Amino acid sequence: MNPFDLPPAAALLEGLARLVTDLAALFAPWAGASATAAAVVALTLGVRLVLLPVAVSQVRAEVARRRLAPAIAAIRRRHSGDPVRLAEETQRLHRDEGVSPLAGVGPSLLQLPVVSAVYSLFSHQAIAGHANALLSHTLFGAVLGANVVAALPHVLVPLAVLAALAVVVEASRRAGLRWLSVDGEGAGVAARRLARLLPFVTVLFAAVAPLAAALYLLTSGVWALAEREVLRRRLFGRERRRTATT
Repeated sequence: MNPFDLPPAAALLEGLARLVTDLAALFAPWAGASATAAAVVALTLGVRLVLLPVAVSQVRAEVARRRLAPAIAAIRRRHSGDPVRLAEETQRLHRDEGVSPLAGVGPSLLQLPVVSAVYSLFSHQAIAGHANALLSHTLFGAVLGANVVAALPHVLVPLAVLAALAVVVEASRRAGLRWLSVDGEGAGVAARRLARLLPFVTVLFAAVAPLAAALYLLTSGVWALAEREVLRRRLFGRERRRTATT
C-alpha cells in the first residue's frame, strides 16, 4: 500500500498539489507551458533554503573530520589487524571530540520525504478523489509525469536532465575529494570504488522516476554543489586561520 493513500498523507499530497498549482499560476506569464516545471524548481529552492542550517552543520562536521583525519589514520595503523579495537578507538575519538560520523547525511535524509512526495504527486492518477491534472503538464514538451522510457517522442528533455544530473553528481564527488582527500586514506580498494559509484544511484533513480522528480533532484544537486563550495571555503578557511594562530 502506498503511504500517500492514507488520509493524513493524502491530505498533505493534496496540499502540495495546490502549492505547485499556485506557483505554476504565478510563473505562467513568463514560463508558459513549462510553468509547473518552474514551480517544481521553486519548491526545491524553498526546501534547500529551509535546510540551510543543516547544510552548515554538515560542512562543520566535514571540517572536524578533516581535523581528526591524522589521528584516525594513526588509529588505523595501530589497530589494522583488530577491527573491533579499530572501531572502538575510532568511536572514542569521535565521542571525545564531539563529532558525529553521521552528521553529513542530514540534508539527504531530510529531503527523502519531499522527493517521495514529488514522486507521488506526478505518478498518482488521482489525488484526494480528483483527477491529477499535473500529470499532463510538460517541460519543453516532455510530460512531467513520465520517466525517460515513457517520454517519447520528447526523450531528449529527460535525457538532458539525467546528463546534467550525472555531471553535477560527479562534480560534487570530485569537490568532496578535493576538500576531504585525507579521509580516503586507509580505505580499501573496494570501499573507494563503492564510494565512487554510490552517488550515481541518484541518477539511476531519476531515470525511472517521473521527470518532475528528476528535475527536483537536479535542482537540489546544483544548489548543494554551489552551497557546499561556498560553505567549505568559509569554514575550512576559518579553521586554517584558527590553526595557524594556535
